[in-house]
Amino acid sequence: MSDEKLLLDYLRFCDSVTSNPSKNQEDFSDALDIIEEQGVAPERILTAALGICAEGGEFTEVIKKCVFQGKPMDEQAKYHLKRELGDILFYVAQACIALGISMDDVIETNIEKLEARYPGGFDAYLSNNRKEGDI
Repeated sequence: MSDEKLLLDYLRFCDSVTSNPSKNQEDFSDALDIIEEQGVAPERILTAALGICAEGGEFTEVIKKCVFQGKPMDEQAKYHLKRELGDILFYVAQACIALGISMDDVIETNIEKLEARYPGGFDAYLSNNRKEGDI
């Protein structure tokens, strides 16, 4: 199989396993309407999701440069990380607004999840062998 045919076959395959809202404006719009009918502002939750990923990437970029490229983990790097964490927090707040929950709710839910997962504190075995339903 030629490289060109392989690429074309792969593109066709990718298209065949892509949801309709991901490739059709009308279906995308319908999906947004359904989310809105379920009480979540689609524009705000999309802003939050995209922003968390983008800012998380910027945070990761600083860490990557310090770990793999010799950038010092100095005050400037820490300040940059702090600013990126603030941006992530901004988008977490956007998600909370969209979902109608408080940041306290998120923190409390996270504590409950982690206490159930690690009742005696962190355990590598439990981290790698989660109970059914523990996502």
